[in-house]
Amino acid sequence: MNIYPAIDLRNGQVVRLKYGDPNQQTVFESDPLKVARRWAEAGSEWLHVVNLDGAFGDDAGAAAKNRSLLKPLCEIGLRVQFGGGVRSMNDIEAALALGVERVILGTVAIEQPEIVVEAIKTFGAEHVIIGLDARDGQVKTRGWQSDGGVDVISIGRQLRSSGVDIVVHTDIGRDGVLSGVNAAASIELARATGLKVIASGGVSSIEDVRSLKNQPEIEGVIIGRALYTGAIDLHNLLIQLR
Repeated sequence: MNIYPAIDLRNGQVVRLKYGDPNQQTVFESDPLKVARRWAEAGSEWLHVVNLDGAFGDDAGAAAKNRSLLKPLCEIGLRVQFGGGVRSMNDIEAALALGVERVILGTVAIEQPEIVVEAIKTFGAEHVIIGLDARDGQVKTRGWQSDGGVDVISIGRQLRSSGVDIVVHTDIGRDGVLSGVNAAASIELARATGLKVIASGGVSSIEDVRSLKNQPEIEGVIIGRALYTGAIDLHNLLIQLR
């Protein structure tokens, strides 16, 4: 099971939001490269990077500033999966050209499912994954601010039939508040659809991670606030999971 330390970018800074609410933001670091190096030194293989300004779509300048960090982040040596405001084939191609290993499609996968099919065909399922952000089982889009109008299991089955292998499943109701990962929902999504699932949202302790470790359907887990507050020590976690 892969561990994905998260770097959420807003106007070039590393932040965490509560419940995905842009008005409930905590800035943890002004230098994202410093954070990425910290996770690399702790032994991480992966980095999960989100362009929040791109996802919200309300500040083109800030979104561009975040994207400008992608190349130096990739050059640190970690495998990077990146999402937030990726809305076209050109966006996908540009991110991959900068060294991103996986591009995460969110809103566009719900609003324009034909792009998912084209992207998988063009770039491969190993390089294009889908972000399913849900509250009470219902998918949210546009930086979690809009109702996607579909339940997460239904869209998961559609995505699997389109050739998608991996999805990131985020429980918005737990994200950024250390309330415990919704392991049951992520496992249910995987079993109901045949997708491999990366669990996200609310991870608060090593016990949360252990609850997912022996589930073959769970490809990995994303950890954010718990790393920044010190609730989880990444180096110790990775040693324990070996």
